[in-house]
Amino acid sequence: MGLFLFTRILIPDVMLTATIGLAMWAFLRVLDEEERRPRLWAAVLAASLGVGLLLKSTVALLFPGGAAVVYLLLTRQLFSVKVWRRLRPWSGLAIMLLIALPWHVLAALRNPPVFDLTMRSVPGEYHGFLWFYFMNEQVLRFLNLRYPRDYNTVPRLYFWLFHLMWLFPWSVYFPAATRLSFKPLDRAGRTRLLALCWTGFLLVFFTFSTTQEYYSMPCYPALALLLGSAMAAGGDWVRRGTRILAAVSGCAAIAAAMILVAVRNVPSPGDIAQALSRHPGAYTLSLGHMEDLTLDSFAYLRLPLAMAAAAFAIGALGTLRATGQRAFLAAACMMVLFFHAARVAMVTFDPYLSSRPLAEALLRAPRGRLVVDHHYYTFSSIFFYTGRDADLLNGRFNNLVYGSYAPGAPDVFLNDAQWRDLWLGSQRIYLVAKIEERARFAKLVGESGLIVLAQSGGKMLLTNRALYP
Repeated sequence: MGLFLFTRILIPDVMLTATIGLAMWAFLRVLDEEERRPRLWAAVLAASLGVGLLLKSTVALLFPGGAAVVYLLLTRQLFSVKVWRRLRPWSGLAIMLLIALPWHVLAALRNPPVFDLTMRSVPGEYHGFLWFYFMNEQVLRFLNLRYPRDYNTVPRLYFWLFHLMWLFPWSVYFPAATRLSFKPLDRAGRTRLLALCWTGFLLVFFTFSTTQEYYSMPCYPALALLLGSAMAAGGDWVRRGTRILAAVSGCAAIAAAMILVAVRNVPSPGDIAQALSRHPGAYTLSLGHMEDLTLDSFAYLRLPLAMAAAAFAIGALGTLRATGQRAFLAAACMMVLFFHAARVAMVTFDPYLSSRPLAEALLRAPRGRLVVDHHYYTFSSIFFYTGRDADLLNGRFNNLVYGSYAPGAPDVFLNDAQWRDLWLGSQRIYLVAKIEERARFAKLVGESGLIVLAQSGGKMLLTNRALYP
């Protein structure tokens, strides 16, 4: 479930997960004494690290490197000359730098100063690209000293427990996975031990750092290997997990059915934004918008809710008496239908999470200067669908602050007075903002000066000139 949820947002973590997974597999192949091409796999390991470094900086080196060191320690190979010869660290370093270094050098030269190691992160100061990239985004973020603090952190206990949901329905077999043998006596045992080191290092690391829900994604392949190994082995613990899955799925089906009954007569005019609550403080978390759901909002989600209820019912019935591969197949069928329900639900949420209808209205309108109120995050799809630049009204905060102080940075930030002068001038201006902010604009330019072109999902597109005389 986690991979489906976190691939609905534009983040590089899925690709990072692929590079780390490939690196760990290559590492295991290099150490295998029966491997006939260790040099090739050492090169694959280095190339994976180089690509990962381009995707998400030093964590692409830290996670596989830390897991590998722990594994070598546990297998008493860390100081083995033979092992390090097979790993070929110097040629690997050359491959990694060949892939990752050119972009980093060019970015640093283009955004000086090149070297700045200050540990202070405050507004109004610019220290170049490398400082922001390494010190601010890696070191100071880990220490929770980064500025601007435009992020939140998941409580540690929830960060760990959420994996029961991210890996559902297979997470019911975690107890069975703990019964596996992790002794590195054969290839399977070594793989399981590496997967354990991989998972453990990453989760312990984020236990002492700031976290988002998806930060543990790079260990999903390791957890999948352990769960799959437990499921293939079978036994009493797998059967108990299947019974738990049947109970959880049955309860979920009943809960979804009860919600459907509760909203059967609730009207659903307009779009879902009208029925949602607002929790801006939670939006720095990836799933913060889940707190916006209300009982009335499910009236707009009747179809996906019914599909989800059917999916859970299939899972409950299919796993109630079945065991082994039949139970696994029933669980897989349940998730296929559930993911379709989630996709349909996202279509319903589109007006709230996206600004596509406003972007389409803007594309149909005559050309003019575009202004976006507040932070660009809220209206990011406006930029995506229209391909236009825009000024930001009172939007100099969060992750735009640092770059705005760079030499030669474009001056795209407006205050209320500057916007008022633009709006009352002779040029056609468009403004994208939340509907709830209309009273604020009316105080600045008068209600008659606000012409609404489109409204959707609690957002609006305004202009200062009528489209047609």
